[in-house]
Amino acid sequence: ESETPFWRSREKVVTLSSGLFFFAGLLASWFFPEEDHAPLWTGHVGWNDALFLVAAVIGGSNFFGAGLRALRSFALDMDFLMTAAIVGAAAIGEHMEAAAIAFLFSSAEMLEDYAVDRARNALKALMKLAPDTATVRRNGQEVTVPVEEVERGECLIVRPGEKIPIDGKVLVGQSDVDQSPITGESMPVTRQVDDEVFAGAINCEGYLEICAEKLASESTLSRIIALIEEAEEKRAPSENFVRKFSRYYTPAITILALITMIVPPLAFDADFATWFVRGLTLLVIACPCALIISTPVAVVSGLTSAARNGVLIKGGAYLEALGDVRVVVFDKTGTLTEGNLQVTDVLSLSGHAETDIIRIAAALEQRSLHPIARAVVRHAKGCVLPDVTEFESLTGLGVRGRIDGTVYTVGKPELFTNGGAQVEALRKAGKTAVLIGREGDAMGLVAVADTVRAEARATIEALHRQGISPVVMLTGDNDVTARRVADELGIDEWQANLLPEEKVAAVENLMAQYGKVAMVGDGVNDAPALAAASVGIAMGAAGTDTALETADVALLGDDLSKLPYLFRLSRSARGVIRQNIIMAIAIKFVLALGVIPGFVSLVLAVLLGDMGTTLGVTGNALRLARVRSST
Repeated sequence: ESETPFWRSREKVVTLSSGLFFFAGLLASWFFPEEDHAPLWTGHVGWNDALFLVAAVIGGSNFFGAGLRALRSFALDMDFLMTAAIVGAAAIGEHMEAAAIAFLFSSAEMLEDYAVDRARNALKALMKLAPDTATVRRNGQEVTVPVEEVERGECLIVRPGEKIPIDGKVLVGQSDVDQSPITGESMPVTRQVDDEVFAGAINCEGYLEICAEKLASESTLSRIIALIEEAEEKRAPSENFVRKFSRYYTPAITILALITMIVPPLAFDADFATWFVRGLTLLVIACPCALIISTPVAVVSGLTSAARNGVLIKGGAYLEALGDVRVVVFDKTGTLTEGNLQVTDVLSLSGHAETDIIRIAAALEQRSLHPIARAVVRHAKGCVLPDVTEFESLTGLGVRGRIDGTVYTVGKPELFTNGGAQVEALRKAGKTAVLIGREGDAMGLVAVADTVRAEARATIEALHRQGISPVVMLTGDNDVTARRVADELGIDEWQANLLPEEKVAAVENLMAQYGKVAMVGDGVNDAPALAAASVGIAMGAAGTDTALETADVALLGDDLSKLPYLFRLSRSARGVIRQNIIMAIAIKFVLALGVIPGFVSLVLAVLLGDMGTTLGVTGNALRLARVRSST
């Protein structure tokens, strides 16, 4: 569906037309000045004033209708206040001021729309990521169809340089895939058979056949866009404050404007026209438009900046709350660590080569589904494994089998007469060891551990530099493992052996002690603790429906290094929002003080108090787009 270009929409054409007549009136007044500017009801209006009146009517057509509707409902909104100011100025013969109000207010509204559009550019770019068509194999033929017609289970053909049209899993092929538009990852990732891929990602170099697992409307990209749009509708606390303030501010200034119009002429025999214009000026100043937009435009800019960097924030409330967080809590497994056991040590106990030990262990373990067995087999990838006969599973202890006529055993220390000291030393280091041997004599051992993420320590150091302390780790794992991870990463506090409900209690205790607390987890088994925290942050959420739905903030990539950026962005957003509110209120206040002595004219009130302030707050908000992730 084609969009109307910004400068061709009706409101913009009307505004520009109003401007042409306004500046024509100014030129006419310069070259052919008129001494008398008759009030509108006299019917004696010169050519110069006629040009101004045409400018006022054209420019005001953008909001006259809304202003009249507001009058019928007794609402003192922006449209009514500006309509009243234009009609009042024209009625007493201040035609140039009426035209200036209409043109400048319409221009401010136009610039406001433009600024919000600029802030939403990242979201619009996301919408354009997914291709409109997909190549699918049907009845042995490759056909191109709209993505909306692709059904679950169909085979997608994606060639080098093409975008992946639908979320799915690789059936055939291997390629590097650029997922940066979705997850914010800086480098392409390798995807091969059974790996998950996302709509909107770019196939860099290889040929891929992908099984479509979702419909186009259900893709991760579609859901991210929908969640961002929903987030933009949710008000931030500052926005609620601004709206409450405006409910008192606007009526108060309007009453002051009426007093200014009436009291001096009646009580002090002052010039009616002069004080009527000053009252109209206060009416213009009573318009809270720049104040009302000060928060939403900053929130939109912050949310879309985050989306462009692979971070989904569910609303302005969470964007602001993150700026006040001083404590971050991490789950361990799958968050600070990889979540998969990996071989860390292969030790020989009786002169056997380490390669022989891992080959024998992997040959026996390849028939087991135990996580330790899978880690051993992965470590031996590329080795030629010997054949195993007479395989036997020793329930709760290990496995046994015959290799080249010799019976070997892989399992717990209880199955062997030696190696206990080495196993104990590894256990104290937070590792788990299995022994390999024959007839109860251990010939070697293999140690495994859940390794920490490569970026975890740098992330925690960056959080410390931002003043976030303490950084806390909660885990259901044992004390030894928890201490090893905490020491390795520089964690300030940690608690181990926790059940899910105990993690919730720990988070609540930290909130009682420190105030706002952010919890970082995988968004699935940590859901209760994430929900209990002030802000729940789920990582690796791009392919996880539960995390996208339940978390307040979702790191779409499986990358902790986005956290320092997230807190940097939120603090910048909080600062921008406060600056915008203070700027908008301060300018209105100063202008209001200058009206009574006659220092502030109608035109200045619109130019600075409305148009200028709107430009100021929107320009300040757009600075958030320049907050960049370090990755």
